[in-house]
Amino acid sequence: MKKVIMGNHAVSYGVRASEAKVISAYPITPQTHVVELLSEMCANGEIDAKFIKVESEHSAMAAVIGASAAGSRAFTATSSQGLLLMHEMLHWAVGGRLPIVLANVNRAVGPPWSIWTDQNDSLSQRDVGWIQLYCESNQETQDTIPIAFRVAEATQLPVMLVLDAFFLSHTYEIVDLLEAERVREFLPPYEPTIRLDTADPHSFGNLADPGYYMELRYMIHQAHTEAIGVIEKSQEDFGDLFGRRYGLVEPYMCDDAETIIVTSGTVASTTRAVIDELRGEGTKIGSLKIRLVRPFPFEAVYEALSGAKRVIVIDRNISFGLHGIFFQEIKSALYGRLDIPVHGFIAGLGGRDITPKVVREIADKGLAGTDLERDINWIGVKT
Repeated sequence: MKKVIMGNHAVSYGVRASEAKVISAYPITPQTHVVELLSEMCANGEIDAKFIKVESEHSAMAAVIGASAAGSRAFTATSSQGLLLMHEMLHWAVGGRLPIVLANVNRAVGPPWSIWTDQNDSLSQRDVGWIQLYCESNQETQDTIPIAFRVAEATQLPVMLVLDAFFLSHTYEIVDLLEAERVREFLPPYEPTIRLDTADPHSFGNLADPGYYMELRYMIHQAHTEAIGVIEKSQEDFGDLFGRRYGLVEPYMCDDAETIIVTSGTVASTTRAVIDELRGEGTKIGSLKIRLVRPFPFEAVYEALSGAKRVIVIDRNISFGLHGIFFQEIKSALYGRLDIPVHGFIAGLGGRDITPKVVREIADKGLAGTDLERDINWIGVKT
């Protein structure tokens, strides 16, 4: 069944179809609609799940950690300062190898206070060990929930899916809703081999002395390395069943492109419109959307960019004192393999619009290649 729904509710319907058994959350703008609808679904019996109301985001993550350790499929959602308050527990979820799924609605971090989108909240958590997937549309957002649960349960790593505040969270689009009966073919009930069980007691979360700690970190890294193949297979199986296919990265008109613009999230859609415009003018240009950020898909990125003569990266984030975070990742993927100019652009912080006009300005500057800083170029800063 197709329905016009907001991006936040696309998350809720994805959780319903995935048959999560424990949902815990604390409200925060612009995420609140996600758990508000889920609480209604729990109350009216649409979902056979326990909804846990808590006093903070730290407690929300602690609750789903306990639920997942006890063997339940567990979900929560948050945004910005709420995600930062979860920080300590995000590490616990990874170290405990718990397959929790979290939806983070990208929101700029204060102060000054902002409720609008940028990526610094989620990207500041990129090194804690969660798999991160960035969504572009409401359909992709809904579909990514069961994919995330399947990947999480196969790798025993938690997964964070990310969507832009307001540009997606509060925007209504047509979504082909998933039904639990069909999703069950793709995502069977969660049956962990190890769980908290009073009838078979074990000890979890113990002290690891220097003789063991490093090996446990190595195992988490190895799980991330192997997760790339798991994600590819899961997305392939999802596509075979539902007809909608997703990649680690998604190239657009890159085959003969001399210049490629790298984007993520909703900016990818806007950029494709500008690519069409420039193609109409005879410019050999394409775009590359990054969907998977951790583990970073180095080979897929290199393959997509290997024929280009120039790369332009649009970052809706900033690593202060350095440059855009996606820019760093792209340079890392190309280092020692492809010696071409890579230009970084910072745009859209705090929810400022990245319109086709803004993307065209970035493209024109990158194509001209003059009056550019190699690593960081700010677009639209008022002076």
